[in-house]
Amino acid sequence: DLDDAGCGHRDRALAQLLCRITGAEDACIVNNNAAAVLLMLAATASGKEVVVSRGELVEIGGAFRIPDVMRQAGCTLHEVGTTNRTNANDYRQAVNENTALLMKVHTSNYSIQGFTKAIDEAELVALGKELDVPVVTDLGSGSLVDLSQYGLPKEPMPQELIAAGVSLVSFSGDKLLGGPQAGIIVGKKEMIARLQSHPLKRALRTDKMTLAALEATLRLYLHPEALSEKLPTLRLLTRSAEVIQIQAQRLQAPLAAHYGAEFAVQVMPCLSQIGSGSLPVDRLPSAALTFTPHDGRGSHLESLAARWRELPVPVIGRIYDGRLWLDLRCLEDEQRFLEMLLK
Repeated sequence: DLDDAGCGHRDRALAQLLCRITGAEDACIVNNNAAAVLLMLAATASGKEVVVSRGELVEIGGAFRIPDVMRQAGCTLHEVGTTNRTNANDYRQAVNENTALLMKVHTSNYSIQGFTKAIDEAELVALGKELDVPVVTDLGSGSLVDLSQYGLPKEPMPQELIAAGVSLVSFSGDKLLGGPQAGIIVGKKEMIARLQSHPLKRALRTDKMTLAALEATLRLYLHPEALSEKLPTLRLLTRSAEVIQIQAQRLQAPLAAHYGAEFAVQVMPCLSQIGSGSLPVDRLPSAALTFTPHDGRGSHLESLAARWRELPVPVIGRIYDGRLWLDLRCLEDEQRFLEMLLK
């Protein structure tokens, strides 16, 4: 720590950068968002109740569930509302002398549609102030920019929740943010201090290489006008279907010449799935190269797909409707791609 010449937190410089971007008072970084949620709950609600809507009891990859994380953190889950509808009065009736937190969990990997109701963070914060109970949010994938400006579906942003008065917000450093795997928590200084002093913080802390990569990524957000070009994740998400189709048409001829004896090589429209627990119901228009065996035998597709997976830089396709599909949304190095597939 340059201020007092003592030992400081290794993520201090990064925390200052996160505060600048999100408007939070302080920040804390751990190794993934599941760890961030575990630390957040263990440090602020162990031995007490946490109120969560039934419609937000998410499960992420690997069968990790919010109720399980709460149990490991020493909290008691207090479910309110129903799967599809939860209102402010449900939270109000659940609060008692043993309530530590009101919690919102963004359903970043699924969507409940139809006859639904949920209260937003601003309304929950107002209720929390009335009842003297802090509000925390697990945002999951967490985007630091308004994606709608790029023609993508808007996702809730940490800075919006901080402005609404949420005490702690956790989100991933990878996924929509576009950096390395990490768990980020931003929020009120007093609450972050409790996280930093908890024994789990050291067990869950990130290594220096991850911190360096995350800092480099976050610095790109200081120049939003160049973000869609400089940040690979956003650059690939914002590629237009027309640009991808032109690329596919360029690649079709050499690939058809090489594989044409066994496969019909065509350019087909397709939909890109964003994945990684982000924007679960949204698809992006794209274009693909498809390989259809002349003899119609699926075993030829399986063999071709397996062969491509063993390349020095694996090429991963999708077998569907009697074709092997290569969505070209994420292809930037055309020359290397052709060199591998034409061997």
